[in-house]
Amino acid sequence: MGGGPSCCNLSISPVVYVGKGCNRGCAMGKLLLVVALLSVAGCTQQVVHADTQPPTSSTSSAAPSSSSAAPSVEPSTTTPPPPPPPPPPTPCDITDGACVQLSTNQTWLLRGNKIAHGPFPITSGMPGYNTPIGKFPVLRKVKDEWSKPYNGPMPYSTYFTHSGIAFHEGSLTQPSHGCIHLARGAAATYFSELSIGETVQVVA
Repeated sequence: MGGGPSCCNLSISPVVYVGKGCNRGCAMGKLLLVVALLSVAGCTQQVVHADTQPPTSSTSSAAPSSSSAAPSVEPSTTTPPPPPPPPPPTPCDITDGACVQLSTNQTWLLRGNKIAHGPFPITSGMPGYNTPIGKFPVLRKVKDEWSKPYNGPMPYSTYFTHSGIAFHEGSLTQPSHGCIHLARGAAATYFSELSIGETVQVVA
């Protein structure tokens, strides 16, 4: 730190003065002493920097955000399809029972003034055996009926006149002798759904 010489500038001469009173052994001892002094005074200079803190960057940027904004979702403008239109009303004025329309060869089962089953296709009486028009109560039901006058099967017969007119399974291409012919599934439905005393209305 001061104005003194650096240890690296020190010079110690290895020359040893040997006096007259010093023999060879004495001179050798002095020489060893000088060598030891030289090794102790070895020049080792260490420079220490006072400021060892690395500089910080003033231009560091913030880390990019790992999450990105979700894209906006436009509300759907698709309108749902309209509900199917209600079935057309039947030509009958009853709210419960069976309705038959002869001119269109159709029949329906009604519950609570709504169509529960149908329309089903039918065939009705041929000329001379016309199916009667009007309102009639269900009189009786015979599942495995046989027609004695016409010698033929009448499955799922549901009678609604005292003259023997009934709903039953029969041909949908050939007219009847006054009964209402239905396909097998429809005849079974009428047989199951219509109760004794319920109304059957037949219109032209």
